[in-house]
Amino acid sequence: MIRSFALALCAAIALPLASTVQVAEAAPSEALKRHRIGYGHLIDNDLIGDGKDRWRTGSVASSRIYGYGWDGQAPATFGELLELRFLGQIIAPDNLRNPAAGDRPWAGALSLGLHTHMQRGSLEISLGGDLVFIGPQTGLDGFQDALHDLANTTRPSDAVRDAQILNTIRPTFVGELGKTITLGPRSRLRPFVEARAGDETLVRIGADLTLGTAGQGELLVRDPVTGQRYRTMYDTRGLSFTLGGDVAHVAQSVYLPEGRGYALNSRRDRLRAGLHWQGDGRDFFYGITYLGKEFSGQDTGQIVGSLRLRWTF
Repeated sequence: MIRSFALALCAAIALPLASTVQVAEAAPSEALKRHRIGYGHLIDNDLIGDGKDRWRTGSVASSRIYGYGWDGQAPATFGELLELRFLGQIIAPDNLRNPAAGDRPWAGALSLGLHTHMQRGSLEISLGGDLVFIGPQTGLDGFQDALHDLANTTRPSDAVRDAQILNTIRPTFVGELGKTITLGPRSRLRPFVEARAGDETLVRIGADLTLGTAGQGELLVRDPVTGQRYRTMYDTRGLSFTLGGDVAHVAQSVYLPEGRGYALNSRRDRLRAGLHWQGDGRDFFYGITYLGKEFSGQDTGQIVGSLRLRWTF
C-alpha cells in the first residue's frame, strides 16, 4: 500500500508540469458544512535549480484545504479550517554510484498530516502533525531507480540503496506563527517563526516579502523543503514577486544519524525568490531556493528549483 502511494504521490517529480481541474464553487447549502475550499501543490527538484542530482534532490508537496468558506483570512477557531498535507521527498548523496566517504545516506520519506490554520487578531497560526514514513517501505528507492533508468541517467547503486536510512515511522509536530505587515497596496512583509519536532527537530525564524497582487487575500502554505509558500486558492490575477529567507537551529535529524558518524550542522540557512502569475483559468509559479550546508561532510550548499503549473477546464 505504501509503495503504491509512493508511486502515485511522487510521479510528479518526473513531470514538471501538472494540472488540476478546478472544482465548482460550493452551492449555498454547502456553506453550512465543511467542504473543500482550496488545493495547492509544489514540485521541487535540483535539476530545475543548479542542474545537479544530489542531497535535497526532489520532493512533491500537496495540500487540500477544508472549511466552511473563506473571507480573506483564516477563522479564529481552532480546527475550523483544516489542511490535509502530503509530502514525498528523496534525499541522496552527491554521487549515486560511489559516494565520497562522509557523504549523506540515501533517504526516502512520505508523510501524511492534518493541520489547522487560524488567525487571532493579526497573528496567523498554523498547527498540525504528520506521520512520516521513512526507508525502503516507501518504495522511493525503486521509484528513483526506475525513473533514472527511463531517463537513461545515473541510477543509484545497490550499495547506496543498501546503506539508505532504514524503515521507521516518525510522528512529527509542526507549528508556525506569522504576521502580515502591509507596506503598500501591493507589498506585504510576513515575518514568521516555526518549530518542528519529529523526523527533524528545529526552530526557525525568517520573513517573506511579496510584491504584487497574485495570492493577496488567499491562504498560502509553506513548502517544508524550500520554505516557498504556495497558493491553495486562486482568487487574484496578476503577478507577484516573492523574496524570503530564514535561519534554523537544528537539534537532530533522522536523515543524518549521529550513530552512523554524521555531524549535523546546528545552523541551517535558506534564501529564496519566486514568481507567481495568474491569468484566465491558469496560473504558474517558478521559484529558486538556496539551501545551506546541513552536515559537516557537505562542502557547499545547493540550489533547488520549485515549479507549479495549473490550468482549469
